[in-house]
Amino acid sequence: MSWQAYIDTSLVGPGNIDKAVICDSAGTAIWASSAGFTVSDAERKAIADSFNDKSSPKGVIANGIKIAGEKYMTIEASDDSLKAKKGKEGIVAYKTTQALLIGHHTADSQTTVAFNDVATLGEYLKKMGY
Repeated sequence: MSWQAYIDTSLVGPGNIDKAVICDSAGTAIWASSAGFTVSDAERKAIADSFNDKSSPKGVIANGIKIAGEKYMTIEASDDSLKAKKGKEGIVAYKTTQALLIGHHTADSQTTVAFNDVATLGEYLKKMGY
């Protein structure tokens, strides 16, 4: 399956995420993305770097993240996942060995449900060596 097919089928397809991007785990190279979903190099790198941040609390908890220039408050961050909100819409991210999945959900979806779609694909990619 192509990277774009993963976005179209596994991430956006179920309807809990309206746009997504898949890039390398460092956040430097985009492999596939939803049309019109602009996540800058610096924004992807900030999310990727957050997974290696061992401070307590992580910097993304204190500072939030930006996606498409919009600031989101980080509500949860671990060594391989992130959840952030702006009002009722949100960003969910999941890191595998080689990939970083970033999804956006609208106010009509719950963050936990949107995150489950991203994490499910992330776990599958880990099992496939990515």
